Amino acid sequence: MSYLIAAPEMLTAAATDLANIGSSISAANAAAAPPTTALVAAGADEISARIAALFGAHAQAYQVLSAQAAMFHEQFVRALSTGAGAYAAAEVASAQSVQQDLLNLINAPTQALLGRPLIGNGADGLPGTGQNGGDGGILFGNGGNGGSGALNQRGGNGGNAGLWGNGGAGGAGGNATAAGVNGFSGGGGGLGGLLLG
Repeated sequence: MSYLIAAPEMLTAAATDLANIGSSISAANAAAAPPTTALVAAGADEISARIAALFGAHAQAYQVLSAQAAMFHEQFVRALSTGAGAYAAAEVASAQSVQQDLLNLINAPTQALLGRPLIGNGADGLPGTGQNGGDGGILFGNGGNGGSGALNQRGGNGGNAGLWGNGGAGGAGGNATAAGVNGFSGGGGGLGGLLLG
């Protein structure tokens, strides 16, 4: 079994460093091109001209190869940056999943015994149903907001907080359909936490 550790910050830093190296090499190649590709013969004889032509041809071949290497380098840096982004996204998704799994593990016993979580906010009531908001966690958590009432329906009550948290707001009451009748009342707000809220 192989072990691989990939830190997105390190991959991003490596991609930046490689991009800087590529820029420096490209600048050096551009600076070297004019004096090496247009080499002047040392003398007026045929051998000097052939030597200058040979070195000029090698310099031009080098410039072609260095342009291809620069393209490959740019693709490699782009792939490394994309990989860093993919690792970062996977890490965030994994952390959220682990956090939710841990919260579910902590809340499962109290939810089963008492019908409310130990830690966490209560669920909001659905709009247009007059549903009450869920109670917040016994230790920490805000109560959920009550759902608004439908036509001819009262708004839902806000959920209560436990020891620490704010009670949920009551839902707005629905409108009356009969002429001359007032709209229905909104739901009551949830109780704040016993210690703070």
